[in-house]
Amino acid sequence: MKGMIDLFLVGVVALLLISLGAFLFYYRRIRKLTEEYEGAKTLVNDIIASFNKQFRNQEDKLSVITQKIISFASKSDKVDNKAMKQEEQIKQISAKITELSGLTQLPEQVTSVTQKITDVTKSQEELRERMTNLETKLAAPEINIESVIPIKQDKALASLTPTELSVLETLANEGEKTAPEIKTRVNLTREHTARLMKKLYEEGYLERTTGKIPFAYRIKEEMSKILKKPEAKA
Repeated sequence: MKGMIDLFLVGVVALLLISLGAFLFYYRRIRKLTEEYEGAKTLVNDIIASFNKQFRNQEDKLSVITQKIISFASKSDKVDNKAMKQEEQIKQISAKITELSGLTQLPEQVTSVTQKITDVTKSQEELRERMTNLETKLAAPEINIESVIPIKQDKALASLTPTELSVLETLANEGEKTAPEIKTRVNLTREHTARLMKKLYEEGYLERTTGKIPFAYRIKEEMSKILKKPEAKA
């Protein structure tokens, strides 16, 4: 009888040990899984925070662009309204002129007014065309090469400083460059170089591409031909 009790106790102790071992094993597994979950949770939170930050930046940029478009549309409407009012006034004046056109002799004052009305009408049409072109460019932005400002014949190379002439020769020999790229060649400050390139563009020596910043400048073909002449080099 005592032997059976001892055997029973041994069995109970063995079961307890086995249960304790299983408990420790599963506890460690659960703890490890919990740590991995916390790590994954932190990583996911970081990724979400990063996406939220990028989204807010894009939202801010879109808000700025939208504000600019609204401002432009408002200005465009004001100009259009003024143009319509002026056009209406011109029609009224034209009607009065037409009534007077039946006279056998038209006074010189009426002739002058008629010419002015014609000029104003032409100006209004040009203004409308410019507004239409501007709205088209705003609706579909693209890389744009600004219109070339003609070189003044009385200037050419005579009014150029040695630094300005060096910039033109660099562009003629090496092709299109930005102001920062020119800065390393002429040893000037960034602001001085930017003003120099703008001056050469406005005086008609260069043309530029405004699709991105900084602007890319290239020498005007006419100016390049002048620089290649023997007398220009001398």
